[in-house]
Amino acid sequence: MNPNMFEQFASPDILLVPTSLISMVLPVMLIHNKPTLLGNRLSAIMDQLLKMIMLNMLHQLSPIGQKASRFLTALILLILLSNLLGLLPYTFTTTSQLSMNMALAVPLWLATVVTGIMLKPTTAAAHMLPEGSPTPLTPMMIMIETVSLFMRPLALGVRLTANITAGHLLMTMVSSAIMNLLNTYNSVCTLMLILMLLLTLLEMAVACIQAYVFMLLVTLYLQENT
Repeated sequence: MNPNMFEQFASPDILLVPTSLISMVLPVMLIHNKPTLLGNRLSAIMDQLLKMIMLNMLHQLSPIGQKASRFLTALILLILLSNLLGLLPYTFTTTSQLSMNMALAVPLWLATVVTGIMLKPTTAAAHMLPEGSPTPLTPMMIMIETVSLFMRPLALGVRLTANITAGHLLMTMVSSAIMNLLNTYNSVCTLMLILMLLLTLLEMAVACIQAYVFMLLVTLYLQENT
């Protein structure tokens, strides 16, 4: 096992200046499209993707929550591009950092909670006690629901971090094994190389799925509070 495999999660630097900020801004630069008279294939694919995402969200959200559909669409594109760009060689995966993911999860969760308190204070308070709970267990149920409420942003950030980190560590271990077996066992190395290619395809699927899950959970929280 490579003892320095965790170094891939450290931010690279140029002339002792960390490049993590550039890695965070790069997906935003890719999302931005300059207005043109004639579109191309990339813009057509992007338009179809945005329409599909927004239509799926509009069916779930109330009229008030639909106002945030554009923001949620930008969120899923930001996380998706960050996950996919991290699979390229010599890059820095921003979504593998817990601080980055918690910086996204906590404000989004807090915004949904504040929205629910402002729009539907009675319903928001009713969520703290499930319907039909026994009277003697009321204090315990309220405590459990409160802890569950405050665990939501932690679950959002840790889920994304754990999935991206685990995939990158697995790819690092398989690639290290390929380099060590390259000059000794050619047949085993070939099998490991095929495994590496399949693992890369799996990580691309995981990157898309985790971006969708993050956006879906935020949408469900917003739907619950609007």
